[in-house]
Amino acid sequence: MTPPAPRAGAVGDPRLDPGADCPRCPRLVEMRARNRAAEPGWHNAPVPAFGTLEARLLILGLAPGLRGANRTGRPFTGDYAGDLLYASLKRNGFARGAFERRRDDSLELIDCRVTNAVRCVPPENKPVPAEIKTCNSFLAAEIAAMPRLKAVLALGGIAHDALLAAAGEKRSAYRFGHGTVHQLSGGLILADSYHCSRLNTNTGRLTEAMFDAVVANLKREIERS
Repeated sequence: MTPPAPRAGAVGDPRLDPGADCPRCPRLVEMRARNRAAEPGWHNAPVPAFGTLEARLLILGLAPGLRGANRTGRPFTGDYAGDLLYASLKRNGFARGAFERRRDDSLELIDCRVTNAVRCVPPENKPVPAEIKTCNSFLAAEIAAMPRLKAVLALGGIAHDALLAAAGEKRSAYRFGHGTVHQLSGGLILADSYHCSRLNTNTGRLTEAMFDAVVANLKREIERS
């Protein structure tokens, strides 16, 4: 008997999910193989989005962290960036439950979905432009599969640019700036924040209060839209 096709937007839907052995980016394929040899118990595959496709808010990061999402298989889970992100989402009503740096904790997202511009962990956490472009079709499909989507929070300039490409918008029309909120021509709200990485918080470029203010303001924008 032929198995049923994956539900639109589910893990296994080829439009949204690259599959465990995606061959599209040779540099990332090579790194995946090294990681699988070194840490066979880790996820070591493209990391699927977390949260429902019915959400009004999409959080867009850059790429999985080596010892974070690449290890656990859930975006922003297992490293400092997730500590800051999910704590802020909980304070602002977008999440509930306990976040414990593991995929099988009790954390649930509310009206929110989290994904990355690049689904595989890149060397030194830095994807190259060709990898960002290659993975953009999955982001575009994800946006198209979210019927209630109102807003995207881009964490960093690369995520900002990837969202514009996926949404068919001109980069020159919307400049990245922390705390900036853009109304895109296609109707989406795009909000920008510095990435919630340990580097940015250690240097003082981004504080917990700064990040909380962006999330709280975006929630107000969503409720008004």
